[in-house]
Amino acid sequence: MQDPTPIAVGIDVGGTKTHLRAEAGGNPGPGQSPVADQVRTSADHVRSSSGWRPHDPASAAAWLAALIGDALPQHTRPAAVAVGGHACETPRQCEEIRSALHTLLGVPCLVVGDAELLVPAAGLDKGVGLVAGTGSVAVGRRPDGGPIQVGGWGAVLGDEGGSAGLVREAARAVWAAHDRGDPPDALAARLIAALDVPEVPALGAALESAAQPSAEWGRHAPSVFAAAEDGSPLARRVIADGGRALASLVVRLARRGVPVDDVVVAGSTVLVQPALYGAFTDALAEALPSARPRPLRVPPVAGAVALARSLL
Repeated sequence: MQDPTPIAVGIDVGGTKTHLRAEAGGNPGPGQSPVADQVRTSADHVRSSSGWRPHDPASAAAWLAALIGDALPQHTRPAAVAVGGHACETPRQCEEIRSALHTLLGVPCLVVGDAELLVPAAGLDKGVGLVAGTGSVAVGRRPDGGPIQVGGWGAVLGDEGGSAGLVREAARAVWAAHDRGDPPDALAARLIAALDVPEVPALGAALESAAQPSAEWGRHAPSVFAAAEDGSPLARRVIADGGRALASLVVRLARRGVPVDDVVVAGSTVLVQPALYGAFTDALAEALPSARPRPLRVPPVAGAVALARSLL
């Protein structure tokens, strides 16, 4: 027999892994948190994001529906579903996936970019979500509710402050030093070893040969931070510039009317590298003294569940 308690399903579809959480009971009012003894977790499921195709709405919706069917207990159906999707980059794209998913499930659905999960995950009604992992992006909403995204252009064109962007800028700094005739420093030595090339001029070809630049460049970011710890001025400058670039994303949102008093920060690079987080917070304090950075301490899927509950 199907459980009559409404079940809210939140899904965080990341670039490499997807986290689904389903909770039943305890539907809170606006701005309130569910009472612990009135809520139970019906499913908490992590799997690969392989097969996620956000630019094909029908395929993306079918993928999400299959995930829900696999993750929820037998004879259990969701009452509402909210999804934060990696590479869901425009309101039109999100709406197309939402419409297709609603058609398949027949329940209220919401689809947003994955960075939009951060603010509700932190228990806030408004603010900025800033992610700096492999890439970098910031999102927020104007007072009229209109969504705005800045950054997120990928490793080749942008993603400054993300791990891939840091490696790209580190290679540029090392090559510029080589062109000036400076002897290789610790950053050059670390990149040469990480990319398994014999000398600085070979770094460009090594990066250009990457089939998936974001992932393949990004995995070498620890070398940049290690070089900074070794005392490399070049590495320290790259990290400082990356922090300023992340702060500039928040500044762009502020200039477009987004409330930026609270900046919820997440990502596998910025939250695990104190040098980068410190560079970001220093730059943010200088540019926007009223903005408060808030590292996210819960999984972003909590934001998806909160959004799903708002649909009940």
